[in-house]
Amino acid sequence: MSTTVVPDDRARYRDNPSVLSVLKSPRLLTREALAGLVVGLALIPEAISFSIIAGVDPKVGLFSSFIMAVTIAFVGGRPAMISAATGAVALVIAPVAREYGMDYFIATVMLAGVFQILLAVLGVAKLMRFIPRSVMVGFVNALAILIFSAQLPHLVDVPWLVYPLVTGGILIMVFMPRLTKVIPAPLVSIILVTAVVVVFALNVPTVGDEGELPRSLPELFIPNVPLTWETFTLIAPFALAMALVGLMESLMTAKLVDEITDTHSRKTREAWGQGVANVLSGLFGGMGGCAMIGQTMINVKASGARTRISTFLAGVFLLILVVALGDFVAIIPMAALVAVMVMVSVGTFDWHSIRPSTLRRMPKSETFVMLATVVVVVLTHNLAIGVVVGVFVASVLFVRRVAHVVTVTRTAGPDAAHYVVDGELFFASSNDLTTQFEYAEDPDRVVIDLSRSHVWDASTVAALDTIETKYAQHGKSVEFEGMNEATGRFHGRLTGGFPPA
Repeated sequence: MSTTVVPDDRARYRDNPSVLSVLKSPRLLTREALAGLVVGLALIPEAISFSIIAGVDPKVGLFSSFIMAVTIAFVGGRPAMISAATGAVALVIAPVAREYGMDYFIATVMLAGVFQILLAVLGVAKLMRFIPRSVMVGFVNALAILIFSAQLPHLVDVPWLVYPLVTGGILIMVFMPRLTKVIPAPLVSIILVTAVVVVFALNVPTVGDEGELPRSLPELFIPNVPLTWETFTLIAPFALAMALVGLMESLMTAKLVDEITDTHSRKTREAWGQGVANVLSGLFGGMGGCAMIGQTMINVKASGARTRISTFLAGVFLLILVVALGDFVAIIPMAALVAVMVMVSVGTFDWHSIRPSTLRRMPKSETFVMLATVVVVVLTHNLAIGVVVGVFVASVLFVRRVAHVVTVTRTAGPDAAHYVVDGELFFASSNDLTTQFEYAEDPDRVVIDLSRSHVWDASTVAALDTIETKYAQHGKSVEFEGMNEATGRFHGRLTGGFPPA
């Protein structure tokens, strides 16, 4: 007698360790608190940099990172994952701030959150499985290129001292991890480069030149935009692009954390949690965001955090540091942040994907899909369009490849002709199926064996009907045999319902 074990979904998705068990353990609580502090420190320079990419004041990115982190700690589906202001989102919605102003910018962020909630309800998280790896690689590489290109304005027509400062900052981030990984290398780089500028009174652009830093807690912000269809059509394309990019990056990061921690996460909950966080971020004047791969790796891999406590404390520490150290943040040279973003772009790019050995080993179609994704993203500056095009190209190449794996083998005798169809039958492969038979030469009885194939769509049923009709026109009969149960039901329901070809 056999027994079937049904997995308990509650146990499968239960937080391990739980928040309550961490609160009862001083050792685990200390680990989560230190992880949150390190992430909070590391978030400051990136939040400021992403604000500048989006074309808004640094406080917008800082407040957004605080609200996103604190909110997702409660409503997210992946414990210990960090969500904050990101370069991907900043790049997508930057044109709104530049062309239409801050009110439309915030309205776009809030609408993106609403779109994410709707997409979560529609089950979009389950569609992530259909995004090929080649598209993922192209997405990451394109993101790296866009982040790097966004730094170029800060490297052109600037004092010459900016260049050695950027170089020094990059060198610190390269060699610092070899000495210690306790403190994030980007933070050390910013502190040292800032110290050099202050000590030697160097005249270079600073963060304070970009906009006023916050000196108080975030306040409620209701965007002053007309609630009309014209406003919706104006911001909806940017909001939908932000929603898709944010969900893709967040769900990809959640999957990565699942693999690192050997645990499961609720992807649908994470999707609508991102939407809630973006709506709240917009309500308090934030630029929204999504999961951050780099900061999440600091939290989970480098610091060993495993619960929502670390995510919550990362946001809290970020706010405390910004409000208490606002004057210090204002004197940070832009060169330090440019160095950080250059390293972020270098670290984001998948260098393995362009190695000669990889390109020789990888199928040309996979490489073409990756390159197509990168080219479209770079040309459009829209990650969502690039991913959609990449998935479309991958689908076309896959269908083209599968369409040619169907074979038809003929064995003819004096009384009957026997055909064996081998392969998956759908619209692409069945279009040529009707040309594989000898209608005039075959004897009066024809047997078509479908035991090695499966009928997937109406196009194939129509093709089989056409074959039967062509033989009937020659006064010959056709017998289909070997259909599996699903194919038999499908064929029986649709056969005879198509007009003659």
